[in-house]
Amino acid sequence: MPETITSRDAARFPIVASCTLLGLYLFFKIFSQEYINLLLSMYFFVLGILALSHTISPVMNKFFPVNFPNKQYQLLFTQGSGESKEEADRGENDVVAFVAEIVNYEFDTKDLVCLAMSSIVGVWYLLRKHWIANNLFGLAFSLNGVELLHLNNVSTGCILLGGLFVYDVFWVFGTNVMVTVAKSFEAPIKLVFPQDLLEKGLEADNFAMLGLGDIVIPGIFIALLLRFDISLKRNTHTYFYTSFVAYIFGLGLTIFIMHIFKHAQPALLYLVPACIGFPLLVALVKGEVAEMFSYEENSAPKEVPPGDAKEGKKEK
Repeated sequence: MPETITSRDAARFPIVASCTLLGLYLFFKIFSQEYINLLLSMYFFVLGILALSHTISPVMNKFFPVNFPNKQYQLLFTQGSGESKEEADRGENDVVAFVAEIVNYEFDTKDLVCLAMSSIVGVWYLLRKHWIANNLFGLAFSLNGVELLHLNNVSTGCILLGGLFVYDVFWVFGTNVMVTVAKSFEAPIKLVFPQDLLEKGLEADNFAMLGLGDIVIPGIFIALLLRFDISLKRNTHTYFYTSFVAYIFGLGLTIFIMHIFKHAQPALLYLVPACIGFPLLVALVKGEVAEMFSYEENSAPKEVPPGDAKEGKKEK
């Protein structure tokens, strides 16, 4: 289920991110970089396989033949002894102690195929640290991040983007912490773009970097505007396309400035004004500023009356 970011979470996010960044910086200064990256590689190896498998699963399902022998599986990890609470509610047993379900994951053979394919990429990344494997994991993390993190309203999005705007500018221009951590951290937390691709091909080793935060943070704001478009029920996605074009513009401006000044640039310095300013300008022209900021997303599931729940069980 998606995690909804509130205004309080958004206000605290830059502080938490700063503490984490500074902690990583000190870690790399105190301890051996080799052992830290070995530990992180194993950690992101597992996370990357799961994230990539989840990402490619919908696409791969289209390529499986109709007669593919697909079987269902369930991974269940519980705490305690006795019967489940559901069985007690049905009155099947007199239960004294309920079992707490820690993990209850259902999957099928198709998911296992996707997991095996993702594992190949994972081994490739673990052994070679190749930039293509890094980017595949990075894109998977980004897509999962946008899918699982939701903003509840536009005001919260502005607070989050504004706070991280200051965070990014300070840690890139004010100190060498951000750049040092990004270069030392051998994990798929960034997308890398080979600058010597034409000279060395796939063995390129001179890279420009884009942090995943520069994708996910604007991405969840753009996703919010898409849901706002849908709530208007006009069969148009004006604010989504506007913010999407704004992101491309801001990223292009970042690359241009970086090329001109030959210095690392905080991407959010250009992305935040573009992603907020362009949609706000459109809303101002259309006279929908108040409507945009009053839009509130309710992510809580609706309560089902007992009678309707019983009918649903019968139909099922």
